[in-house]
Amino acid sequence: MPAEPLLPVAEPATATLALPDGVSLAADVWRPAGPGRHPVLLMRQPYGRAIASTLTLAHPAWYAARGYIVVVQDVRGRGGSGGAFRLFEHEAEDGAATLAWAADLPGSDGRVATYGFSYQAVTQFLALAGALRAGTKRPDAIVPAMGGWSLRDDWAYTGGAFGLAGNIGWACQMGAERARLRGDAAAFAALAAAARGTPWSGPVAARPEALAAHAADHHYFDWLDDDPAHWDRIAPARRLAGSDLAVPGLHVGGWQDFLLDGTLGAYEAFRAGPAPQRLLIGPWTHAPWGRRAGSLDLGPEAVTPVDAATVAFLDHVLREREDPGPPVRLFDVGTRGWAGFSAWPAPEPTALYLASDGLAATAAGGRLVAAPGDAGEDRVVHDPWRPAPVVGGPWGTPPGYQDRAALDDRSDVAVYDGPVIAAPLQLAGRVAAEVFVETAAASHDLHATLSLVEPDGRAVTLTAGHLRVADTAADAAAPRRIAMRGLCCTLRPGQRLRLSLQAAAWPAFAVNPGTGSRPEATAAMQAQVIGLALRHGAERPSRLLLPVLGGAA
Repeated sequence: MPAEPLLPVAEPATATLALPDGVSLAADVWRPAGPGRHPVLLMRQPYGRAIASTLTLAHPAWYAARGYIVVVQDVRGRGGSGGAFRLFEHEAEDGAATLAWAADLPGSDGRVATYGFSYQAVTQFLALAGALRAGTKRPDAIVPAMGGWSLRDDWAYTGGAFGLAGNIGWACQMGAERARLRGDAAAFAALAAAARGTPWSGPVAARPEALAAHAADHHYFDWLDDDPAHWDRIAPARRLAGSDLAVPGLHVGGWQDFLLDGTLGAYEAFRAGPAPQRLLIGPWTHAPWGRRAGSLDLGPEAVTPVDAATVAFLDHVLREREDPGPPVRLFDVGTRGWAGFSAWPAPEPTALYLASDGLAATAAGGRLVAAPGDAGEDRVVHDPWRPAPVVGGPWGTPPGYQDRAALDDRSDVAVYDGPVIAAPLQLAGRVAAEVFVETAAASHDLHATLSLVEPDGRAVTLTAGHLRVADTAADAAAPRRIAMRGLCCTLRPGQRLRLSLQAAAWPAFAVNPGTGSRPEATAAMQAQVIGLALRHGAERPSRLLLPVLGGAA
């Protein structure tokens, strides 16, 4: 079918929504020029509406030329909008009011879809929650990209561990913007400097001086304090629990995005409802969405198709145009192309078992084998003076597909290599590791990384997961399960898989002191050396669980 002709686009107009409490919200409105009525495409965001998610998405004018009235609104207390900003706390009620307002804009045909990335993904969920509660206009479709769903467990925390560097950096950015809007140069400078430095180097890593001095400007301590009532107020999963999620959705994620679990959580929740859902996951980190994700050049197919996919999806559900293809599209990192599925792949896991001669942490001598063998162990000693860092993956410095072979040479990282692949092997779905751990410490962390080892020795991060064991006495006889992120990768002959285990991932997560005390509240001087015995064999079958679709592991 030939492409629809592009429409001329008028210069944007500023529109204002007056809320019942007297607060006014400002928006830019991009329209197709000339007569006619069109659906509205709404984005609500806190970074200043001129940005309009152009970090990852096409400019609003691009969407307007394809027949949409595009509204980019500053949320309460940000940009040109009035009121006081509180992270996510007003987005349900304000979003519901905006949906109803947008449906009645001049030139609107009454249908409103929402789109946007990161914070702007969460505002879509919360606007729906507000509309359902108020009984007002619901979105006719949603396109959330790389957002949180539970917020606590897929954004603020991972495996029970507070995300240190990421949460600090974002809180500094959000706080600095609030200081800028009120003209406080000193607060802006302090928070901006902290964001660009190493603010976790104080006595308690998770309580940087700059954030403490300007606590009124940001959400950081709300997230750190972890009050369930706070998550009840802001988390889409809680605000929408038990709701009829009858809204078509296109959910966009990235294999190396730290919010991938949020994307999958939202997709799975909406897919349980009656409306059609689509899922598109590329190879990207949180940003940008191009052919390079870390050190790998993934080819032209990796350049973002999200804008075209968004229009194709909206044209289909709002204008009854042709079906845009498979409901699930996943980028296969091995083939450097897209694979189509009818649903998120969830094959019965294939297990590879840990084995070694006791030298996995000193000579890269561990193995991944098809069946558990003789009883054995590997000893990992974590030294808080030199905590193991993390390279690649969603939390690494740098992030994405990176070579971590040098990190695997450290003596506080246990390494287990699989057999050389003899025939193509496709993995697609979630990954996990189950490891039997013994320790005298009262608490510890365990970070797991799955890498693809090339014949030349490079170990390229595929996916990773983190687990905080706050009480080692609890279920001490059971394996520790580290949930790792999903992936899609076809392995080629000559490659092999590698599982790496370490007791820290600094500074992505605070160093566990080993005392049972919460790491985020413990001074660095209290941290202890932690010894871990990683057990394996028939009686304690530590294993890697892989989503194998084709071939044999």
